Amino acid sequence: MAEQLFFDPNASKADKYQELIPQIEALISVEDDVTANLANVVAALKQAMSFFWVGFYIVREENMLVLGPFQGPIACTRIPKGRGVCGAAFEQGQTILVPDVDAFPGHIACSSDSKSEIVLPAFKDGEVALILDVDSDQLNDFDEVDQQHLERLMRVIETKL
Repeated sequence: MAEQLFFDPNASKADKYQELIPQIEALISVEDDVTANLANVVAALKQAMSFFWVGFYIVREENMLVLGPFQGPIACTRIPKGRGVCGAAFEQGQTILVPDVDAFPGHIACSSDSKSEIVLPAFKDGEVALILDVDSDQLNDFDEVDQQHLERLMRVIETKL
């Protein structure tokens, strides 16, 4: 696949995901380097979905997430397990959708412009290996459509871990 995405910018959110995820799958299928693949995934998501911030936090120590490839404003470098939305998703091993980050107990404000968030884990050998963090500068910007398609994307990513 050429390093170019094809999607209709006027399509519905669900249709954009339907167009985008197979292209991401094809793009990462020919590369074995995890960092390169994660970098292309966030670039594709940022380009197609116009997310405010999108990136990965990688489990580097037993109880610590470390910033990986991302696109958007600078970000927190390390997040302890159980702290903030990313740390909670790491601890619980499940997707967390937050309509208003200011209402989430213990939210870590890496950017004061972030208003809503969806965070999804990917697993390797039954353990959380990394977290996809997607932030919006709008309240209540993520829904079940995002969750369904991004969880599908995380299963694709897991095949490359």
